[in-house]
Amino acid sequence: MSAQVKVMAILNARQGKVDALRTLLEGLVTASRAEPGNLRYDLWADPSDEGRFVLDELYIDSVANTSHRVTPHFQHYLSTINDLAERTAVVLAPVDVR
Repeated sequence: MSAQVKVMAILNARQGKVDALRTLLEGLVTASRAEPGNLRYDLWADPSDEGRFVLDELYIDSVANTSHRVTPHFQHYLSTINDLAERTAVVLAPVDVR
């Protein structure tokens, strides 16, 4: 049995790019949730920093995560994100998860 894959991405908007970053991230949600193998795709905002967002993603396995990364919406995100934000993404494997 394959292990689920969790992705946490923290994005900090570049100066003057908060609205553009929010628009880009909001545009990923519906398409990403519709992907086969996606269990969770949530966008969070930091109430203490209007320019900080967190993507909380969960996939049934590494194949689903890899499939997400080749979709047109993710490729568009990749081609745009560096102009809009500094990004830290962590791909995680379960240790003790319910």
